[in-house]
Amino acid sequence: MSYTAKDYMGLIGIEGMSEALLKNHFTLYQGYVANTNKLLDTLKALAEKGETSTPGYAELKRRLGWEFNGMRLHEYYFENLGGGGKPEVGNDLLKRLTTEFGSLEAWERDFRAAGAMRGIGWVVLYQDTQSGRFVNFWVNEHDAGHPAGCTPLLVMDVFEHAYMLDYGLKRADYIDAFFKNIDWRQAERRLKQ
Repeated sequence: MSYTAKDYMGLIGIEGMSEALLKNHFTLYQGYVANTNKLLDTLKALAEKGETSTPGYAELKRRLGWEFNGMRLHEYYFENLGGGGKPEVGNDLLKRLTTEFGSLEAWERDFRAAGAMRGIGWVVLYQDTQSGRFVNFWVNEHDAGHPAGCTPLLVMDVFEHAYMLDYGLKRADYIDAFFKNIDWRQAERRLKQ
């Protein structure tokens, strides 16, 4: 079974993200999907030849985490965009964020602060599936830094490719655009899954 790149062209026209920026980002995502498939095929072929103890196999196996998580994190990111940024009244996720952080504004300040940190990576609102607790995490690389046993609810890409074309070094302006486009229904669905 191969992975197929999803079509996110419906995001073209969202506020604060140009068509050129989004199309470039979609192309990058499609590369992660293609590379995930290539790696899985190559690893399978090496395993069928009995070459699983070779350095080449080990390096490809390590690389799979980067490509697969690059694919999946982009899917989470694109899928939690396009909602106009306005949460619905009664949204369970927002109620729980308010309870846990003291206010929705306090949660948002923490999420934005993580996104504004120097460096490249991702900001992810995770729910710890054992305790139910919500935590905003900075994830530096696709394949490292994800908390074990946690579910990603809201994902923001803060690699330069997500904003440089439109915002240059003004990451805070990109974060504003991200917040204007959050699809809170998608984050709520992830919570309920």
